[in-house]
Amino acid sequence: MSSLPEFFAQYGPLVGQGLVDTMAMLLASTAISYVFGIVLGVVLYVTTPGGMHPMRILNAVLGWVVNIARSIPFIILLVTAFPLTRALVGTTTGVAGVIPPLVLSTTPFVARMVEQSLAEVPRDSIEAAVACGASLPRVVFSALLPEALPSIVRGVSITLIAVLGYTAIAGAVGAGGLGDIAIRYGYYRYEDEVMIFTLVLIIVVVQVIQSTCDAVVKRIDHR
Repeated sequence: MSSLPEFFAQYGPLVGQGLVDTMAMLLASTAISYVFGIVLGVVLYVTTPGGMHPMRILNAVLGWVVNIARSIPFIILLVTAFPLTRALVGTTTGVAGVIPPLVLSTTPFVARMVEQSLAEVPRDSIEAAVACGASLPRVVFSALLPEALPSIVRGVSITLIAVLGYTAIAGAVGAGGLGDIAIRYGYYRYEDEVMIFTLVLIIVVVQVIQSTCDAVVKRIDHR
């Protein structure tokens, strides 16, 4: 077993680049997923029967699509989406090559969590905005989303941790990142030290994500 200085001298640059790649995949795909997921979640909530603007057919179709997308295991979606990924970013490997399937897999998950967060908003807040003559978009942006923000931020931590697991899976098909390093060095080459160190790094990243999101929720939740 090599000493710590020897380990860092040999594997430090490799693991450092893996961490950078993992964070790039994680943050980019999650940010894009929330852009689409919030829109989908709002539409699902608003158009539900008994909602602010019921549209039964649209709600049913969107719900059906979201449920099917959530049902597909990520590794299958990753491989199936290769033609789309290549068309969008020109490659199916590396950081860029894994972001489209990550977005496809994460967006439906985010949409359902946002829908649930919006459903937790007290009806009094919505009715007060409607009574003041606010239009539907104004109700959404001035009352609905602000009231649901603490719950949405709690969902961000769950999403980030789930996507972190997806990036490790993507490492199996050449996406790079900590998952790729753990598989190539820890599994195929029997470098146990590398496997353990990458695992510790992933645990640290999870703890940072959870602690950061908890701190943000405490700051913005005034209830």
